[in-house]
Amino acid sequence: MSDDGALREDDRASHEQTPVPPIDADLVRRLIAGQFPEWAQFPVRPVEFGGVDNRTFHLGDAMTVRLPSAEGYAAQVDKEQRWLPVLAPQLPLPVPAPVAKGLPAEGYPFNWSVIRWIEGETVTAERIDDMTEFATALAGFLGALQKADPSGGPPAGVQSFFRGASLQTYDEETRRAIEVLGSRDRGDTATEVWESALRATWHGPPVWFHGDVAVGNLLVRDGRLAAVIDFGCSGVGDPACDMTIAWTFLSGESRQAFREALGVDSATWARGRGWTLWKALVTLADPGSGGEWARRSLESVFDEYEQDGR
Repeated sequence: MSDDGALREDDRASHEQTPVPPIDADLVRRLIAGQFPEWAQFPVRPVEFGGVDNRTFHLGDAMTVRLPSAEGYAAQVDKEQRWLPVLAPQLPLPVPAPVAKGLPAEGYPFNWSVIRWIEGETVTAERIDDMTEFATALAGFLGALQKADPSGGPPAGVQSFFRGASLQTYDEETRRAIEVLGSRDRGDTATEVWESALRATWHGPPVWFHGDVAVGNLLVRDGRLAAVIDFGCSGVGDPACDMTIAWTFLSGESRQAFREALGVDSATWARGRGWTLWKALVTLADPGSGGEWARRSLESVFDEYEQDGR
């Protein structure tokens, strides 16, 4: 942890102290029966991809139950309950709709959410009919999010895991990861990319950002982008963190279409590259993280920077 409280994303939960019981279908059934008995007859089963920050379960066919997996994620419940109903009418695609808020019980120590189920499949390249159209639709969504009224919105900081805040938060960690990886991961280029991102300071007014625009939080249906989920890292600040999808998933024409449709200036693009670099580097520097996606993302960042970004 740095002096300002930043946690590397993969290490957040390990720093929390509140004990959490096993989060399984049986716990969810007991919580529902105790607090929402009108839904107690609905079957409970885990979703196919439950995520890290929250454990998610189907509740019947129309709802899901999301329980924070550790104390560091617990504040996301109240944030999503408060702000998703405000943002939803301003956005061109569906986002999670809170149905109810549960309270600590049955040994589980945090608030939790019941959310309306959104039909769709997690994004993969094979599930998208036209990648350029997908990139343009995503840019349209993020552009609308940035135009949503930011008044009173949660400021970037600890609650967003510093998404939307300054990249300087992760400077020491990023440089340490570059040292660990050394020349085998083009360390000189990594340093150039990082320092160019730090120089590209954000001077605009704070706007809404999603904070975790990753394939696991994008749903497709019939070959097209259908919904954006998981606003736990969202807030009001610098939207550059939402550019990372350009290097983690898009490429070539689709990346360019995304940038043009969103109207991203060179400084915001440079900071977006910095966010991608940080996450990929710290993933690769951790021997237990695996991270083939991280290596591919680094190569995308380096190749684009060497071609266009110097």
